[in-house]
Amino acid sequence: MFLTYLRRELRRRRRQAIVVALGLALGIGLTVTVTALSAGVQAAQQSVLHSLYGVGTDISVTQQATRGSGGPQRFDVQRQRGSDQSRKSFSTDRVTAGIGLQSFDAATVAKVARQPHVSAAAGGLSLTDVKVDGKFAQQQSGGQGTGRGGPGGFARGGSGGASGAAPSQPPINVDTYSIAGVDLSAPGVGPLSSVRVTAGRSFASSDAKGKVAVLASGFAKQRGLAKGKTLTVAGTKFTVVGVVSGADQGSDVYLPLAAAQGLANLPGKVTTIYVKATSASAVDAAGGEVRKVLPKATVTSSSDLAGEVSGSLSGAASLAGNLGRWLAVVVLIAAFVTAALFTVSAVSRRIREFGTLKALGWRTRRIVGQVLGEALVQGVLGGVLGVALGFLGTYLVNRLAPALTATMPSGPAGGAGAGPGGGRFGGGFARAAQHTVEVHLAASVTIGTVVLAVALAVAGGLIAGGFGGWRAARLRPADALRRVD
Repeated sequence: MFLTYLRRELRRRRRQAIVVALGLALGIGLTVTVTALSAGVQAAQQSVLHSLYGVGTDISVTQQATRGSGGPQRFDVQRQRGSDQSRKSFSTDRVTAGIGLQSFDAATVAKVARQPHVSAAAGGLSLTDVKVDGKFAQQQSGGQGTGRGGPGGFARGGSGGASGAAPSQPPINVDTYSIAGVDLSAPGVGPLSSVRVTAGRSFASSDAKGKVAVLASGFAKQRGLAKGKTLTVAGTKFTVVGVVSGADQGSDVYLPLAAAQGLANLPGKVTTIYVKATSASAVDAAGGEVRKVLPKATVTSSSDLAGEVSGSLSGAASLAGNLGRWLAVVVLIAAFVTAALFTVSAVSRRIREFGTLKALGWRTRRIVGQVLGEALVQGVLGGVLGVALGFLGTYLVNRLAPALTATMPSGPAGGAGAGPGGGRFGGGFARAAQHTVEVHLAASVTIGTVVLAVALAVAGGLIAGGFGGWRAARLRPADALRRVD
């Protein structure tokens, strides 16, 4: 009897049922879309953070060099001896640690790894290879000037007056790229823990003392290098064993830590300590323990790093997290209120019907249950339509949304600009410490979101039915006799 009456009433008031269901569907659909968008933006942020420090890395530790400890960076290029010095060329290839960063020793890494809330710790060495080559300045004939080329071929003016011709300085080529020394004793922590191997392989534990290299895909393409090729760094040859993508932290070449330490003449030293906490909830505790061990160091967690990421990705995260969420809440509340008003209005138009049913012996509880049943069916229908609208909105977001950009530091060695102990390489190297990557948004609807949407729709139907049932419970049989339809 209940289901038969329910089906007949919904058929008889089909238009009203559809309007109420569509109102709920609009609110549910927007909620599903905003939830999927927020999840997509968070996933994009996580991918950016993982590319900086790796999936398994929760905390990074660096320390700025003290003032005066770095000294100026110099490349002493002298003239080569010979009969025709004007045609002599010069070339130097030098590997240096990150400017402005102070190194830690291996004992410090081991001490950090022994902290209660630290699951693993690994050292990393951030280096820069700078290769300078060119020809020495040539003195033009016919002048009496005594100008000489200084170190590196940079000419200084002589005392010969206006008659002395200025030396002609050929172009000087400067080639730089970044190198990361990877600790192979903890492969799940550090910059290579989140990359994808596109050719060859990544490092193995047996490579710890080998002369092998893994290249970032962009660097390999630019230099025409591939698996099996040889890369020469400061006179040392390394065999390329693999090419990786997703290494957005700015390192072009990855070497075993021991090999990188040898190139920079920093045996047993690291510039960054990568830390993995015992659990996600223990990151703050692990950070506090590391700060006690290294009070002068800069301890950066993934949440701290998220605040340093800027660009359209950061704006989208703020928009989805604030405006989008509140907009969904407002629309959902409006849908609930609209459904309740429609239900109360429908009950008001059914006074004669409900009054007659009461006169025939229907209890108030049965009438309220009938109204709640009708509202519940409308809520379920609105939930199904809302989920469909949510999938459609998510599809349109993925299809039409432009690529987002994220401007971020280049990882733990991001301080490689003009640090307190840094040298003369200032602005250009400091600007290189930040770079912009393009992130494609991939919003997705999860099972949890679908369940939440249906639950909200059912709740909306029950709220609307509750108001309608309250109105129906106040009717008296005598009202049916006074109302003429």
